[in-house]
Amino acid sequence: MRPLLSRRQRARDHEDASLGRVRVDPSTKTLTKRLEAGDVAVIDHVDIDRVSAEALVKVGPSAVLNAARSTSGRYPNLGPDILVSAGIPLIDDLGPAVMQLTEGDRVRIDEATVFDATGSVIAEGTRQSEETIAADLAHAREGLSEQIEAFATNTMDYIRRERELLLDGVGVPEIATEIADRHVLIVVRGYSYKEDLAMLRPYIREYRPLLIGVDGGADAILEAGLKLDMIVGDMDSVSDKALTSGAEIVVHAYRDGRAPGQDRVEQLGVEPVVFPATGTSEDVAMLLADDKGAELIVAVGTHETLVEFLDKGRSGMASTFLTRLRVGGKLIDAKGVSRLYEHRVSSVQVGLLLLAGFAALVTALAVTPTGQALFAVVLARLDDLLSWFRSLFEAIF
Repeated sequence: MRPLLSRRQRARDHEDASLGRVRVDPSTKTLTKRLEAGDVAVIDHVDIDRVSAEALVKVGPSAVLNAARSTSGRYPNLGPDILVSAGIPLIDDLGPAVMQLTEGDRVRIDEATVFDATGSVIAEGTRQSEETIAADLAHAREGLSEQIEAFATNTMDYIRRERELLLDGVGVPEIATEIADRHVLIVVRGYSYKEDLAMLRPYIREYRPLLIGVDGGADAILEAGLKLDMIVGDMDSVSDKALTSGAEIVVHAYRDGRAPGQDRVEQLGVEPVVFPATGTSEDVAMLLADDKGAELIVAVGTHETLVEFLDKGRSGMASTFLTRLRVGGKLIDAKGVSRLYEHRVSSVQVGLLLLAGFAALVTALAVTPTGQALFAVVLARLDDLLSWFRSLFEAIF
């Protein structure tokens, strides 16, 4: 028989059950790789973007503790609303103290206060709700004009720094992969990339484009069961499996030649190509494909609108705008193709399809000896049935 627990013991057990194990990392992208459902995510992420929020929601943490402000007011970022709408508590602006937690520590959250396992207060912040998020976004929209001015300034700076690369292709490295006169599909782990990649399968089967993964986009291609031809990026979010898949690797380096991802690739026994350039890795992939003579460039998951550029959190996102101008008519953005086209089959179409199939089956049987014999038997049975009804009708009347 199970022993009765004292009130104090039951209270202690309830308190232990409310404690969550923390996973700590200033980089949300890095954290989601080891985060498990039910963990407490501890991050230091100013302006949580949509991609990061969707990655967190996919894992399903019990709460998100942010040392920084989830919406700073620079622009109306989308991440906080995604988290709160998914039912994940978001405690904001907790300060550096929360980042001192050790991986695996257990914490308890009471409204906007975080306690350790002994009941001591670790940090206090702001618990985000639909109301607070709406107020933050309204304030951020007021300051959006400043971000547009900064965006324009960054664009001019980028033109001055990279005009030879943009206009003449100076600095584009030689690669082994043949791109000339081929379609190129560039995959970035951005918005709706999985759905759009799935919708493009008929195109991939028919045209067999060269598949380029930008950092984590390389794993997205492999997860879709497709052959990876090239990886472009700084290699901070791509798996060893992708790096050793046989695809050619182009490491995106800083303009001064520093390439943090190069050592990692070489340690895996792979010799990469280094491409020093300002801007983002998706820009580098597009410029490389264009310079090497791609007939068409199809982009999946890349950035398109101003808010998406700002949502990336980089002042250098102006390079993406200019890169798109450089690539011009070659570029087709597949963003949202999964929402634009949803295959719908009506009941009438299903009925007509079944009727056509039945007619084809009858026709096929009618031209074979076995089918003819079967029809003869069926017709004989129908004749017997009609004779029975006729005799029944005559007997009644």
